[in-house]
Amino acid sequence: MKDFPGTPGTLTGLLLRISQCVFAAGSIASMTTTSSFFNFTAFCYLIASMGLQVIWSFVLALLDANALVRKKVFHNPVLVSLFVVGDWVTATLSLAAASASAGITVLYFSDLGRCNFGNECQKYQMSVGLAYLSWVTIATSSLIMLWLLAAG
Repeated sequence: MKDFPGTPGTLTGLLLRISQCVFAAGSIASMTTTSSFFNFTAFCYLIASMGLQVIWSFVLALLDANALVRKKVFHNPVLVSLFVVGDWVTATLSLAAASASAGITVLYFSDLGRCNFGNECQKYQMSVGLAYLSWVTIATSSLIMLWLLAAG
């Protein structure tokens, strides 16, 4: 397998995983600081999806850091296949959750013309924005993993 930026065990791979984890944790933090997010199923789904993303990205960031310390690159086809499946599953869940939450947020801001929750609406928007940023980094990682598997 070829070694290019973003593959497991490289610095760019570690940075991608850390950014996924930070954006997902920021989305969770922004949403959970509101008092009424649990009233909306889409927001609860966003919390669950981003929670899964934090766990997945953190574990893979630890593996990348371990590989960097040992100066070893993960190119085992079975391990890369696991990364591909995990990345695509979490990417799909994250995009679905961010899109559903964005739909609810747009409903309150645009369609209803107002938001009765005050400051919470801005937190909802922040959470959705961070969820989309997390999805962009997850999508990047999943494409790199698929490319690595195909090049193998």
